[in-house]
Amino acid sequence: MSTRVAIVTGAAQGIGRATVHRLVQEGVRIVASDVNEPNLQECRASCADPTLVRLITQDITNATAPADAVRMALDAFGGIDWLVNNAGIGNAKPVHETDDMEWDRYLDVNLRSAFRFARAVLPHLQAGRGAMVHVSSIFGILGNPRSAPYAASKAALLGLTRQMAADYGPRGIRVNAVAPGVIETALSEVRLRTDAYYRKLVADPTPFPRLGKAQDIANAIWFLCSDQASFVSGHTLVVDGGWSVTNYVPPMTE
Repeated sequence: MSTRVAIVTGAAQGIGRATVHRLVQEGVRIVASDVNEPNLQECRASCADPTLVRLITQDITNATAPADAVRMALDAFGGIDWLVNNAGIGNAKPVHETDDMEWDRYLDVNLRSAFRFARAVLPHLQAGRGAMVHVSSIFGILGNPRSAPYAASKAALLGLTRQMAADYGPRGIRVNAVAPGVIETALSEVRLRTDAYYRKLVADPTPFPRLGKAQDIANAIWFLCSDQASFVSGHTLVVDGGWSVTNYVPPMTE
């Protein structure tokens, strides 16, 4: 079992919650950050060992959010080993329908918060133990319709991953990213069921016979943080069932 300490943002539901559960299974002690306190409480209560989880209810775009999370980790567990920058927002629009306020909101939540949390955590990471994972998206790798601010922020997150791997690799700190495909969550399930265009765009071209689950991404995050990936840095691990590399078209039906 692990004795590592991790901060996980966007921990209350979806990929974040699955990641907290996965890390707790390995004995990792967690500071779980999210703006949704009731869902955070449910996340901790449903963990295999709730005593390993501390909760911090916060808007990650607030100026003090990174320092507050770091302080909780240090006070509760005495150190920090891993950072999982998972918090994000989606459901974006094309450029001509996006105003400045919307653009800034995507950058604040999806990119600037990751940068600021990473900056706050870096001084506490130890060589050979410290690792970060930024949760990006396949939309940050390939162009897709109606996703301009989301895709731009997620693509920038991949650039940040590579730069940090170059800057902090010499210190023995690894920085990687995951790029999920379409993942079944409470929100995506509704959209897949009600939005035929969205389903045709992201679900139908997936050759694997199911869509992704939050647990699939949590497993990838665990791998990238763990010693099993001790020589992996600057990498983007795509987890999309083959969506981005196959140009798959479902068979015609009569």
